[in-house]
Amino acid sequence: MSVLELTRVGACAVLTLNRPEARNALSLDLRNALAETLPKLRDDETIRAVVLTGSGGHFCAGGDLRAMAAGQGNTDVFEGRSRITGMQRWFDDLVDLEKPVIAAVEGVAYGAGLSLALAADFVLASPGATFCAVFARIGYVPDLGGMYLLPRAVGLARAKALAFSARVVSAEEALTLGIAHQIEMERPVLDAALDFAARFEHAPAGALGIMKSVMNRAFESDRKTVYMQEAMAQSLCRESQFHQEAARRFMEKLPPLYQWPQEGK
Repeated sequence: MSVLELTRVGACAVLTLNRPEARNALSLDLRNALAETLPKLRDDETIRAVVLTGSGGHFCAGGDLRAMAAGQGNTDVFEGRSRITGMQRWFDDLVDLEKPVIAAVEGVAYGAGLSLALAADFVLASPGATFCAVFARIGYVPDLGGMYLLPRAVGLARAKALAFSARVVSAEEALTLGIAHQIEMERPVLDAALDFAARFEHAPAGALGIMKSVMNRAFESDRKTVYMQEAMAQSLCRESQFHQEAARRFMEKLPPLYQWPQEGK
């Protein structure tokens, strides 16, 4: 049984964390599997969107505390640093993936599991999903990009409150805070995420990829830098086959190539 399952549903790749006995905690094998798989998703042009989910009714419980406790005192402090920087490399592949990423979250998204959810562009949650920056409970600081992504999702003051308290956040509160994009009340959240991902099958992949790349860096870029990126990006998009066809269809009053559902979700 693979600790990470990769399946295809149309133009969508589905990544399933598959350690249900440990609520999909990030073991070494699972981290290595993510490091190996994410570049393949990046380079496969037939994949238009990615859904990230977990098996067994949970998204991800974060780090594998049993493995960490077993290794405590047996490694040099610099080996611990290397472990974290190694995780950051594959995590950056996820954050920087120039394709829409949808997290389908049920059960727990705790610790590094919360960071995984925040790495997605959209978080769809089941009513029973819970989120927690749990690190302070064991004397840790948020890792796997948590101290970067959480303030950008909820604001600095709220991020500090969540990290300092390590309290559990319900799906409803996560929606209010901006962690979750929507709560799926009527059907399994994975089904909703797959339908959501299907919206991008005919989207302008190049334009969306550039948007994501620029916006991911917007908070640490000055206005003039973003203006420069905007100008270069728009020049590229203007010459794309997608734009040429979309413009033709507009002029001839034909249905658009790509249109978001009108309910606005």
